[in-house]
Amino acid sequence: MSSPRLRPVLAVAVLAFTFSLRAELKVAAIFGDNMVLQQQQRVPVWGWCPPGAAVKVSFNGQTKLAHADANGRWQVSLAKLKASAEPQSLVVEAGETKTFTNILVGEVWLASGQSNMEKPVGKQPGQKPTLNAEAELAAANYPHIRIFKVEKNLAAAPRADLEKVSGWRECGSNTLDTISFSAAAYFFGREIHTNLNVPVGLVESSWGGTRIEPWTPPVGFELVPALAPLAQARIGTNRIANTRPMAIYNAMIAPLAGFALRGALWYQGESNLMGTNASNDYRTYADKMNALVSGWRRVWDAGSFPFYFVQIAPFKYYGAKIPRANSPEMLPEFWTLQARSARCLQNSGMVVTTDLVDNLDDIHPRDKATVGHRLALLALNRTYGQKNLVCVGPTFHKLRTTGNQAVLRFDHADGGLVSKDGKPLTCFTIAGADGKFVPAEAKIVGDTVGVSAAGIDQPVAVRFAWTETAQPNFYNQAGLPAEPFRTDDPLK
Repeated sequence: MSSPRLRPVLAVAVLAFTFSLRAELKVAAIFGDNMVLQQQQRVPVWGWCPPGAAVKVSFNGQTKLAHADANGRWQVSLAKLKASAEPQSLVVEAGETKTFTNILVGEVWLASGQSNMEKPVGKQPGQKPTLNAEAELAAANYPHIRIFKVEKNLAAAPRADLEKVSGWRECGSNTLDTISFSAAAYFFGREIHTNLNVPVGLVESSWGGTRIEPWTPPVGFELVPALAPLAQARIGTNRIANTRPMAIYNAMIAPLAGFALRGALWYQGESNLMGTNASNDYRTYADKMNALVSGWRRVWDAGSFPFYFVQIAPFKYYGAKIPRANSPEMLPEFWTLQARSARCLQNSGMVVTTDLVDNLDDIHPRDKATVGHRLALLALNRTYGQKNLVCVGPTFHKLRTTGNQAVLRFDHADGGLVSKDGKPLTCFTIAGADGKFVPAEAKIVGDTVGVSAAGIDQPVAVRFAWTETAQPNFYNQAGLPAEPFRTDDPLK
């Protein structure tokens, strides 16, 4: 049963759906042969048939009955399922019978964002393959991982179903490469699968070069007062740009809403950062993350499911031949906005990527295996309860001053603070009362870091990794990099 706040959205979705009520049965396109159904949750199954028609759904010894409503939509909910790698069939009957085969039960995750989420393991026009792509593809034989890629599409109003569908596939070398499936999502899913020893289903819905607003549902904007006007944005039906608020959500996320899943992965932000106009639009990104996450959770009507995302990587936005930012500090400021989202959003977490770039002129870092690994650490620790796994690096907690030294304390200093390469810590700057930051010497002292610089007798503030090309060597003993920060954050 949808919540009252959802009914207008769902009503629009039904009206926008182009399915004509013929005397035939249709099951939502996200369901199909080879899929994975989510374990340990109720599993909605829905579709369309003539109004009033009786529908029977059978799976794993369960039989559920429903009648299509006045719009021809029907839905049942399967009771909680146990993980199973034994192929089973889902049978839907309503005057005719549709049977989906080779279905497993396990963990299902949605992966979304722009080109760094979209980037596949192998070839992508205009990009270099991920690291060790050939070997990774050759080893990608995981029949109990199933992948589903949503085709790119736009819509002026929420659609009830996907228009173009390639279907669920067993994960293998050829399949992973042929459909250009997300490398970050694949590496994440591989680790979840091998660690938990259960089937994994991965649904990728991504689009390179896109901003966050087109992925956000109207209800998400409505939940954030400062963004509420965006929920009223009118989309012309003749030419819809993929920059328009809600336009991608309407076609590529709304039709998935309600499909039982464990959580979502997000890798996006570059397009919201880029720009040299004076509006400083990027400063609203934390609010927009709130709208996206809250909106998705509202339309799924399944509680605050896990939402893990990736901090965008170092890149020469300002330092490029044609600048894409007003200063080299715009990216660090954006990092703090992403970090704020990780702290403020319930059941959320962020992966730091300052150490995963081998070319600062390439906006698509090639090490997606480590991105997937770090996303998996968040899920294994926070979602699956493996508390022995450290899932984040050091994060700034508190500053105190002692003479000419600023002493910094950190959360998540698991196992101790370290310089990864054994050299002096890099990328620290310090300022006195005049607010002018200068390069600083930073030393680990137990579970703190002491920061100082010649000429700064009374330190006031410290910044770390505060430039777009920062690639610091400050980690915890678990091998996870420290999060960029500033102690003088004006946005707090």
